[in-house]
Amino acid sequence: MDTVSIADVKRSISTIVNRVAFGRERIVLTSRGKPKAALVSIEDLQRLKILETATAPPSRAERKAALAMAQAVREMTLARRGGVPFSDVAEDLRRLREERDLELAGLH
Repeated sequence: MDTVSIADVKRSISTIVNRVAFGRERIVLTSRGKPKAALVSIEDLQRLKILETATAPPSRAERKAALAMAQAVREMTLARRGGVPFSDVAEDLRRLREERDLELAGLH
């Protein structure tokens, strides 16, 4: 990625924009040697917008809806099991690991 000072951009904006638009370059604009902004093509900007939308965290309403759905599924599953509660997964994993360790040590 090339860097160009803002002073140089002022002198040759047309050339720099063409490099970005047609040469598919990404140019970092600097001021006093420090990066301040970047010039990217419209295609790059569109990709960034798509990425931003895809990786945006869920809203509070979306989180609440997901939690409500998970609770409903849990209740349906519990009803199908005749009210028998689920086992403690953490405890099950601890027990299985303990058995595996004993087996590996030749003690079980």
